[in-house]
Amino acid sequence: MKLDYSYQEISSLFIKSSIKSDEIITSITYDSRTISVGNGILFFALKGSFRDGHDFIEEAYSKGVRHFVVQDPSKLEPLSNAKGIIVKDSFVALQTLAAHHRSRFSYPIVAIIGSHGKTTVKEWLGELLSTSKSVVKSPKSYNSRLGVALSLLELHSNAEIGIIEASITEPGDMEVIHHMIQPTHGILTSISTNKSKQFVSQVEYIKELSSLFANTTYSIHPDSISLENGIPINIEQFPLIKAIPFTDSIHQQNAVLAANMAIELGVDHETVSQQLGNLEALASRLEVFEGINDSIILNDSYNLDLESLAHALDYQLANSQQKNRIIVVGLSKKDSEREDQIQTIIDSYQPITTYFHYYGSDFKESFENASILFKGERSVRLEQIARSFKRMQHQTFLEVNLRNIRKNIHLYKSALQKGTQLLCMVKASSYGSNAKKMGVFLEQIGINYLGVAYPNEGVELREAGVKIPILVMNCELDQFSQCVAHNLEPAIFSLRHLDAFIRELIVLDKMSYPIHIKIETGMNRLGFHEEDVSALIQQLQSQPEVLVKSVYSHLAESDIENSNYTKRQIALFEKITQQLEAVLPLPFLRHILNSEGIVNYPNAQFDMARLGIGMYGISSQNTWKSKLEPAISWYSVVSQVNRLSAGETIGYGRSYTCEKDMEIATIPVGYADGFSRALGNGIGGVYINNNYCPTVGNVCMDMIMIDVTNLNIKESDQVEIIGPNQQVEVLAKAMNTIPYEVMTRFSSRIHRVFIEQ
Repeated sequence: MKLDYSYQEISSLFIKSSIKSDEIITSITYDSRTISVGNGILFFALKGSFRDGHDFIEEAYSKGVRHFVVQDPSKLEPLSNAKGIIVKDSFVALQTLAAHHRSRFSYPIVAIIGSHGKTTVKEWLGELLSTSKSVVKSPKSYNSRLGVALSLLELHSNAEIGIIEASITEPGDMEVIHHMIQPTHGILTSISTNKSKQFVSQVEYIKELSSLFANTTYSIHPDSISLENGIPINIEQFPLIKAIPFTDSIHQQNAVLAANMAIELGVDHETVSQQLGNLEALASRLEVFEGINDSIILNDSYNLDLESLAHALDYQLANSQQKNRIIVVGLSKKDSEREDQIQTIIDSYQPITTYFHYYGSDFKESFENASILFKGERSVRLEQIARSFKRMQHQTFLEVNLRNIRKNIHLYKSALQKGTQLLCMVKASSYGSNAKKMGVFLEQIGINYLGVAYPNEGVELREAGVKIPILVMNCELDQFSQCVAHNLEPAIFSLRHLDAFIRELIVLDKMSYPIHIKIETGMNRLGFHEEDVSALIQQLQSQPEVLVKSVYSHLAESDIENSNYTKRQIALFEKITQQLEAVLPLPFLRHILNSEGIVNYPNAQFDMARLGIGMYGISSQNTWKSKLEPAISWYSVVSQVNRLSAGETIGYGRSYTCEKDMEIATIPVGYADGFSRALGNGIGGVYINNNYCPTVGNVCMDMIMIDVTNLNIKESDQVEIIGPNQQVEVLAKAMNTIPYEVMTRFSSRIHRVFIEQ
């Protein structure tokens, strides 16, 4: 982003009496973590569901920022020389600036909207246009109202065409987005019934989507969609269809839409035809995985436009986890003249080490304790180098989609009353996903509390750099000192337990140490009973060593709506907490709801709720689950395909006999990875190329055998164990268990891949 506004000009957009100042604003930000040099930056203090940007004004100021857009001016008062534009809504102010910036440019602006395929069409259209045009486009999948605003601020006078990706989540979004983008051209990629949940009807959803194209000079959509605005495109009749290197209908449709728009914007048919043949299915997400020598690899080696480079550097800066930041830029020979331009952008993110790698040359560098960003055009094949730094793992891997987890958390947050805090459980390695990674991620998005089962899990989070409060639900007597040493907050469940912890605090000379009181209301597991409350109060009042941070309980059947047993638990919890509130000197948080409880008992939110497996898109409440996004996938590969004759047997115990000639594939996953032995002999199965393939024979420790007869399966084909075709609940049902057990069985030897964007 390279802006050129005076502070006075920007202030005049928001307030009647502009602030007289000639100081130049060259960039804006809303995230203090991405600031390296504060000079020329305007910080927007945005209020979100979890974070309030006003809480980070001081950090931005410490990095040199002196100009702010705020709703609460009191946050600026202690900061000398800080200048603030006071507005009613900082987010609206940012959108106003974006709309104003867009109005300065007269070149075509293409808006891309749809349920699926937006990012692919945007990237492909950018490739087709870049042969003869200077293009600026949305980085990655920046398509929310915030993402659209940030993308528009990337527009500059050297560009000839802008491509802006947009999405809507609720009625009214499109009016705001249309006002910002004011598109001259439009593409609607697709419409899914699953994306209209927040709308009265599918008709209303489609109407809102198409309203983006009102007043455009040229807008297109597939002819399978009935739309008020735009020109329907028949994919099969597109004259260059044979040049498209894909056979599936989805990729063909996306390519046709991109090619049609490129031709409309002035690229000749011959050039488009040639470029279509070079299109590749792109990874539109930044991939993050563990590297060798304690490094983190950020693989974004799919394009090298300057806007996406800056955003990738922003992401690396905010998520480097105090590791040395390194960037490897992949260049082709034709890109060599861009090296100085690229280096100028990178220099603003110092300290950082940069390596320019040219296609075809050897890369012999080695790194330790580093965050390494690989960024380059796909043609340079930089992803091959990135993967050479990947820590060698089992071929079976889990994919954890942090983007979907973020969406799910926001959905649960939207069900909570304003001011209700959220505690996220990360016990059992965060349900098998990786506690350290999840802890850092949840802290970054503004979760109030984390919860673990045992102190060692909390210690692991602290060692990963997590600073927010951590509740330890099961702390044994000999683990108290470990809790205190790492600033962990234990749950106390009995008078004996409380007395032992107080004695430990006296030895350590600690006062007002935070604790959490567990109340037994009907789970009959751990906690203070109603008859213990008087003695509990007496001890709490007489011992200044402890400070009650929260009082909580567990529901025994939160997944059952309108349960009388649950109602009695909630009533008892309220009664006991009222007794404690009446006598304890300081207020404390109250919480009893878990993921299912948030949905089924909204009137029992109290001060905080605990979110666990719901983060991953799992719920027993079907209506609610339809709104969630699956966040865990489990994949492997085919190691070998064997042809067996009728009468031959398979596996240990020869438990399966072939009744006919068969083709059997061996997959390198077994019960040591979490694929239960109960799934053998056809009880369970996997998907390959969208075909269900049942198990044959017993499940081995490290392998399974599956029936792939007549499916033309080859070695190295990808195997879906959990994914779009077979979600966690389906596998759990086949195993005769629950999703919790499936996820906590995932072996540590399975490689975890985190999808960030």
